[in-house]
Amino acid sequence: MKVILKQDIKGVGRKYEIKEISDGYANNFLIPKKLAEFASKEAIKKAEILKSTVDAEKEVQEKLAEKQLEMLKEVVVTLKKKTNEKGHLFEQVHLTEVSNALKEQAKIEIEEKYLSVENPIKEIGEHLVLAQVGKNKGKFTLVVEA
Repeated sequence: MKVILKQDIKGVGRKYEIKEISDGYANNFLIPKKLAEFASKEAIKKAEILKSTVDAEKEVQEKLAEKQLEMLKEVVVTLKKKTNEKGHLFEQVHLTEVSNALKEQAKIEIEEKYLSVENPIKEIGEHLVLAQVGKNKGKFTLVVEA
């Protein structure tokens, strides 16, 4: 059965893709949970238009992020967190916090899905944060203070 996916489904496909799925999986799981819809001619046309607009938006966002990666070279972002006597954090620093701090302090907007660290940040000090959008890479320093 041909269906149009309404959202990304791991192991099946991405949003607005037209997939050939077994009848049982489509009728018993995907369609009742509104994860997919039957691929009629009208629905296919609609999905193709939506997919092209989503792809265009994604391309624009990646270009903006690439420009912002160039500005990252000498940026230092500071976060203040609660620590114990030994300098260990009570909770690790999440990339969402890093992304928000980058936006507030350096006026650079990069989503947390493009950010990564080698090891989880659980101590105070300087940490290197990598940002990668497509093929372009950048990095900046994150300083965690007590």
